[in-house]
Amino acid sequence: MREISLVLGTAGHIDHGKTALINALTGINCDRLIEEKKRGITIELGFAPLKIDDDRVVSVIDVPGHEKFIRQMVAGASGIDAALLVIAADESVMPQTREHLAIMELLGVHDGLIAITKIDRIKDDEGMLDLVVDDVKEFVKGTFLEGKAIVPVSSITGENLDILRNEIKKLIDRVKVRARSGAFFLPVDRAFIISGFGTVITGTAYHGTAHPNDKIEVLPSGRDGRIRTLQVHSRTVESAYAGQRVAVNLAGIDIDEISRGDVVCCKGIFKPTKCFEALISILPEIKEPLRHWQRVHVCTGTSEVLARVSLLTAKQINPGEKVPAQLVLEEPIVCTYGQRFIIRFYSPLITIGGGEIIFPYSYKPRGASARAKILGRIENLINAKNNPEKRFEYLINEAGSIDKSDAVLLIQDVQYNADSIAKNLISKKKIIELDNNYVSQNHCNNLLNGLVKFVKDYQIKYKSEAGMPIENANISRSLINIAIQKKILILENNKLHTPDFVQENDEIFNAQKTKVNDICKKNKWQLLTIDELKKMLNIPEKSFIKLIQAMKNAGELALIPGNYVLISAIENEMRDILRKLGSQVTLAQVRDATGSTRKFILPILEYFDSKGYTRRAGDVRVVL
Repeated sequence: MREISLVLGTAGHIDHGKTALINALTGINCDRLIEEKKRGITIELGFAPLKIDDDRVVSVIDVPGHEKFIRQMVAGASGIDAALLVIAADESVMPQTREHLAIMELLGVHDGLIAITKIDRIKDDEGMLDLVVDDVKEFVKGTFLEGKAIVPVSSITGENLDILRNEIKKLIDRVKVRARSGAFFLPVDRAFIISGFGTVITGTAYHGTAHPNDKIEVLPSGRDGRIRTLQVHSRTVESAYAGQRVAVNLAGIDIDEISRGDVVCCKGIFKPTKCFEALISILPEIKEPLRHWQRVHVCTGTSEVLARVSLLTAKQINPGEKVPAQLVLEEPIVCTYGQRFIIRFYSPLITIGGGEIIFPYSYKPRGASARAKILGRIENLINAKNNPEKRFEYLINEAGSIDKSDAVLLIQDVQYNADSIAKNLISKKKIIELDNNYVSQNHCNNLLNGLVKFVKDYQIKYKSEAGMPIENANISRSLINIAIQKKILILENNKLHTPDFVQENDEIFNAQKTKVNDICKKNKWQLLTIDELKKMLNIPEKSFIKLIQAMKNAGELALIPGNYVLISAIENEMRDILRKLGSQVTLAQVRDATGSTRKFILPILEYFDSKGYTRRAGDVRVVL
């Protein structure tokens, strides 16, 4: 048998024979619960493998038809690729037939077929079947099922089941299977314990491929675990992928730590959200509009949460309209780009619409400009639909810069694919890599402009210097290298300056530097404080600050503990003394060698420790 990554889901009114039809096609009764068998209705989701004539196997999901179990129906329908609409011949189109078809359309299902069941009940009513077929054709006009096969069948007698199987085969041939690459993402629809194995969950894999021993996380709780084993249709497999019904035996996750609505996914790729941006559609047959900040039920994947509808351009959405909006959730969920959702009134529980998630990680805007920004993002991401590279480029341009590790979260894909997309964008000069960040060209230009301004301001302030010492630029060396490559800055003798910069020969300034050196050399090991030096120079405050800062920038002096001034000549002389004293020295030895006192020698040695010239080890210092 060959597993095909495709899921076929039933839809239809209660008691129209969905479960019986699947049983007739697969030999499996999807009603497994005692309550289901007792009441004769489907309450929970059912699953069965359907074998096609050429040994291909697809997954079938049997959903409840009762209006009270629409949540379960949506949980099952969210992962399907094609629909099998079931309509009983003796009742024709009923309320849940309409609601289920509307839900299928809102969830983005594009293909399927129709089975008219229970034809054995109307075999004595000549012409009845033709009327039902005409009724069904009229009902599906304008939907994805218009023009699709309609097959009358009997699950009791087996009449036309071979025709239905052939039509299902044609359906499977034309439905595109899901891509297996990318990050694994599986919304949980069941969680239970198997003795000797532990926690097992089932669901339809939306994205990616999983293998035994893969690290996973359960979201939104964030609990880490590991895949112990995988099964598809009760067979143990070495890989499971998008479009398959999968049972996952989890290690490291207790049964009380996971339930329906959670997502088992590739670790570090997805994150919970309490607000997402979307295109929302309201069904034409709904009697009242959906208003701004109205409370609703939101069903997406296998989760159902309460939310507020945040409209961006109007106060309400009228029946039949489709508008950009946000959903502000009352509890976190995990969702993906392009994932579909259903909206139901808070009360009564009626399906009123749904839509497609455009951006999973949003926030409620404050003010017109913030709303305009979100509307622009929705429009741009719609244009980038099904194009991860274009979407990535837009999101980086919007953010300006993102950490490489955050790229996987932004595009919801594994690191390898994120890096591959970024590499393509870099080669096209759409973005650049700066240190550990992906940066837009516009943001990079802004950073370069800021760097150049910083250097120019320094040049204006310190005209007599040869440029700004490179260590003063608290900006990445990568950005400095870009500025040098673009020739908007020049690096000479470890100093940055603009191409048009001309160093001024300031005789007064140079004379002041000479005087500082002379005074400090005269006092030598009897160090002066910065205030004492200022008094001895007797120059204006601004001039003094500029002079000291310039000498510090040039490495000609340092301010050491105690606010003492240490010129480079004295610093170098002290280093020579330490080398002569040996590999290990004490403070007393240095004091005696210099003829100074502890008051001055201790700050010098502490400064030397910070520079890495020495390392303190108890009462001695190791000369490095």
